Amino acid sequence: MYKLDKSIEIEQHEDVQCALGKVSTQGFGMSVYSFYVDGLLIDTGSNSLAQEFQSFFDKLPVEQVALTHAHEDHSGNAAWIQQQKDVPIYVHHESVMACAADGNYPLYRQVLWGQRPAFHAQPFGDTLETKTGTWDIIATPGHTTDHLSFYNRATGAMFTGDLYIQTKTKVVLEEENIVHTLASLKKLLHYDFEKVYCCHAGFLANGRAKIIEKIDYLEELQGEILKLYNEGYSVEAITKAIFRRDYPITKVSGEQWSSKHIITAFTKQFMQESLH
Repeated sequence: MYKLDKSIEIEQHEDVQCALGKVSTQGFGMSVYSFYVDGLLIDTGSNSLAQEFQSFFDKLPVEQVALTHAHEDHSGNAAWIQQQKDVPIYVHHESVMACAADGNYPLYRQVLWGQRPAFHAQPFGDTLETKTGTWDIIATPGHTTDHLSFYNRATGAMFTGDLYIQTKTKVVLEEENIVHTLASLKKLLHYDFEKVYCCHAGFLANGRAKIIEKIDYLEELQGEILKLYNEGYSVEAITKAIFRRDYPITKVSGEQWSSKHIITAFTKQFMQESLH
């Protein structure tokens, strides 16, 4: 058995309560946020941090839950909330059926994030109403196909789930498509926001600028990859040329997380464009 070190930190930014759960084992750790505002809980944290997150949820008058996507670190306590508070839980329509079954994902993720029990979810409409405002539900695929971002029209706050995470992305999940992530980041710029609430980076007062920084980074990366691709380099050779170090999560995950997936997505894009 792995011994997990766990903690939770609560902070407040304007009207948003932010709960940061942390879990680590054998020197490898992860963290994730859950946010609460205006009766709405955005993401529920991981089940490995059930006691920590549930102590936070217990104090809140939660009226509804919005999930940015169905990954276990975002939906891990949804079943408990449903049982304890009997409130509606919303998710992208394509993940409603997946949420109705217990989570199925690799062992290393089960160790860090725990088991994700089944729960009943409802599909979002185009908007969501809370007590004092209307929220736009924005399809932002990339990290997953079911990924959503939420924009509060009243306050101008943007909740981006796992779309941002950090400026200089070095590794992504095998199922992730960085080309779609780039398009989704650009899509957000059509909205009038400055503040961003990211489920891994937390509150970003200069969130719009950080989103633009990430777009610039990915476009520069795209250009570097295109140059090597046109010179005939393979995916493996481009990966070694651009990402010169090995990241621990690549080995731990059996390459489910890898820099190679970034290169693969961009080279597929170049191949498709060359056919048209």
